Amino acid sequence: MRTPRELWCGVVGSVLVAIGAFGIADIPRNSEPAQRWFLDVLTYGHGKTLSAIVFWTGVATLVICWMRVGRLLLAGGEKSPSAPTVRQMRWAALGWAAPLMVTVPIYSRDVYAYLAQAAVFREGFNPYTDGPVHYPGPLLDSMAQVWAATTAPYGPAFVALMRGVVGITGDHVILGVLAVRLILLPGLLLALWAIPRLAKHFGASGQTGLWLALLNPLILIHVVGGPHVELLMMGLLVAGVTLVVERRHLWGLAVLGLAVSIKITAGVAIPFVVWIWLSHIRDDRTGSATRTDTVQIPLWRLGWRTVTGAFAATAVIPVAVFAFWTTVTGLGMGWLSGLGWADRIINWLTVPTLVGHIVTWVAAPFTALNLQPVLSVTRLIGAVALAGILLWMWWRGRIGERAAMTSLLWAMFAVLLLEPSTLPWYYTWVLCLIAAVTLPTTARAWIIGASVVGLIVFQPDDSIVLYKPVELVLAFALGALAGWSLQHRDPLRLGGAARWGWYGSSTRQDAESAGAESVRTP
Repeated sequence: MRTPRELWCGVVGSVLVAIGAFGIADIPRNSEPAQRWFLDVLTYGHGKTLSAIVFWTGVATLVICWMRVGRLLLAGGEKSPSAPTVRQMRWAALGWAAPLMVTVPIYSRDVYAYLAQAAVFREGFNPYTDGPVHYPGPLLDSMAQVWAATTAPYGPAFVALMRGVVGITGDHVILGVLAVRLILLPGLLLALWAIPRLAKHFGASGQTGLWLALLNPLILIHVVGGPHVELLMMGLLVAGVTLVVERRHLWGLAVLGLAVSIKITAGVAIPFVVWIWLSHIRDDRTGSATRTDTVQIPLWRLGWRTVTGAFAATAVIPVAVFAFWTTVTGLGMGWLSGLGWADRIINWLTVPTLVGHIVTWVAAPFTALNLQPVLSVTRLIGAVALAGILLWMWWRGRIGERAAMTSLLWAMFAVLLLEPSTLPWYYTWVLCLIAAVTLPTTARAWIIGASVVGLIVFQPDDSIVLYKPVELVLAFALGALAGWSLQHRDPLRLGGAARWGWYGSSTRQDAESAGAESVRTP
């Protein structure tokens, strides 16, 4: 089957993004190799202007190709001759990701923080108690300085991996970034393997799952071009859940334990595993091969040993994996203190922060309210609400396998909306699992629109324009246009106008020529 040209054009867009990033993204600071290779010349003057043109042309190309692939999937479904196959989508994801593996960090300086924290560990400090400021050098210079004195919030397995990277690359910033991308690459490969399998298990489209999660320019540029730890966590998360629904429960729990050892957020999925496991036991008892959400046998009739065993294994296996990596690093549970640093991130992408902004804005004509005290209240309310929602979603998932899966998706989405801070690449937590459901067209359009907005309000040099009205209006307008384009070919009627201008002018010229000829003819 011929590969749709949109998939090939996406590779071109990714190449343009990678080239343009050298001028407007997060090039290492005070880096002698970068200066020796004249990369700094691209970061100012005409070099920066040309780089910006190339970069944003690439982003636009990726978005258009992504949207058009979605239109192909929407028009005829996965069985349509015009729709790309799972194999083609997998190769396209790798092709779109490849140029982003060798460019400078885009949209974030977090990768420099990973390396700086690992360098502190290498020098004998504890990254869970000592910030990167303890080891001055090019790694510290290149990271966002707001995090220079903060401690690492990542799990012990990720800290151990980064310690291995700096043990090989030393303080060489560019080699370190490339090595981090290689370390995170298995996450992409695991997601490519697991997403179609998860979709097939629940009767959804594997192509659509890959399209939403891995061909999404927002996610692809952030987690590969970033790069971000979410790439590895995402792959382990979806692989673990896929193993569980395919009845390899113990292996799935072990993989989920590894995901938690990378970043603690993956732990949200683990409590839902017990309901999926018990649902499989119910099906075996009743001889049912369907995945209905009807409870055939109450829990208490499964036997206390069966139920207790499933609960115990669900708790013990991930904890054992996490304990193993904690022992390997020898750092203990200090990562808990690092989780609190997320409160420093303030943007209105979460409900508690948005409400805090609204409260201070409404109160402004009457009294001056400082945002921080207001946020402490709204974030506390958000935390309480989140705890209640997570508990409710978990209990709702007891009905059956499908209910447990959809409840897990809603739980992850609630975390994104109600935690103190959310950043665009966090949405990998939901998008990698959303392949299990068939989304309505409106929901797909919203994802396209939100992704375009995220590519604009967060800038490639790690700045944000969330509080700049002109840029914000432009971002929402382009996002709405992209979402609308999913169902409407040529929504601005540019093609019709071009055809009218071309053929209309030709017709007029032919008529005028014919008239002149008739005048000259006796």
